Amino acid sequence: MHTVYLVVTVLAALAAAIATLVDVCRPEWVWGNMRQYGIPEWTLYPLALVKAAGAVGLLVGLAVPPLALAAAIGLTLYFLLAVATILRARYYSHLGYPMPYLLTAAASAALFGAA
Repeated sequence: MHTVYLVVTVLAALAAAIATLVDVCRPEWVWGNMRQYGIPEWTLYPLALVKAAGAVGLLVGLAVPPLALAAAIGLTLYFLLAVATILRARYYSHLGYPMPYLLTAAASAALFGAA
C-alpha cells in the first residue's frame, strides 16, 4: 500500500502544480470562469499560492508525514470549495474541471493512514 500512497501523493502534487501554473499563466478562459463564478480577479494569485503550497507540502510531506496529511486535507478542502463555488454559480458543466484535483488530493489523504 505504501507504493500506491507514494504514487497517488506525487500525482496529487503534480496536479496541484499544474493547476498553479494555469493560474499563473492567466489564460483568458480562467479569467472568464472567475467572472462567471463571481470571484474577484485579484484573488487568482493568492489562490495559486495556496495550490502551490499544497503541492510543495505533499512532496515535502513524503519525508515529514504530518505535513503530507495537512497538505492533502488542505487541498481537498480547497477543491471542495471550488466545487461549491461552481455549484453556487450554477455552472454545472464546469464541475469536471476541479474534480481530478479534488479526487487526487482526497485519495492522498485517504491513503495516508494505510501507508
